[in-house]
Amino acid sequence: MERIGVGIDIGGSGIKGAPVDLGAGELTAERLREPTPQPSRPAAVARVVADLARTITGGLGDAGQGLPLGVTFPAVIQHGTARTAANVHEAWIGTDVQALLAEATGHPVHVVNDADAAGVAEARFGAAKGVRGVVLVATLGTGIGTALLVDGVLVPNTELGHLEVGGHDAETRASDAAREREDLTYKQWAKRLQAYFGALEALFWPDLLVVGGGVSRKSEKFLPLLELRTPIVPARLQNQAGIVGAAVLAAERAGS
Repeated sequence: MERIGVGIDIGGSGIKGAPVDLGAGELTAERLREPTPQPSRPAAVARVVADLARTITGGLGDAGQGLPLGVTFPAVIQHGTARTAANVHEAWIGTDVQALLAEATGHPVHVVNDADAAGVAEARFGAAKGVRGVVLVATLGTGIGTALLVDGVLVPNTELGHLEVGGHDAETRASDAAREREDLTYKQWAKRLQAYFGALEALFWPDLLVVGGGVSRKSEKFLPLLELRTPIVPARLQNQAGIVGAAVLAAERAGS
């Protein structure tokens, strides 16, 4: 019998959610999406999350009652509290996101950094499944999100997109947004990625590097241009990764 969890992914422009088959790492129903309120203050976002949660868990019948919710958030999350705020209102800083959303939804909630959730999903079901040792997942998008896993266990809130590389915050030069903003060719961008991933190699000696974000769908245009000692592969779960990873972590936290 399949075990079902629920994942909700809070982003700067959209809030997405779906039920998840926790054994297969797959969505069991169509992903729902609502625009992120603007301004994205805590109370406004909590109302949208509550509405999504009600719709998703309601569709599960009795199985949805009291089901733990996994929620991703674009911030450093320390014991449920946001310590930063990326692409959401600064009022989130210092907010106990976990308590706020639990009260709004009436469900147990486990909140996790968005890149960390994606990393867990890739380790359990995607490109890093079965890989022992050190795995680094980097999502290349508006910025660079990272997840560090050791033997499949998450080391949270690494924020390695902010490493200083060549005198610059790495994500200001090597993110996909930087590539688009500066109209770089993939060859030009690959030189920046080489410097960034080379720095990660020197610090962590990973066994595998996984590249996520929407641009990973075009990985053949830039990954072959990199000369690294570490195998580097594209992510597999794409835009489902955050929802899946959050649902899995919430279920584990609840002991189900």
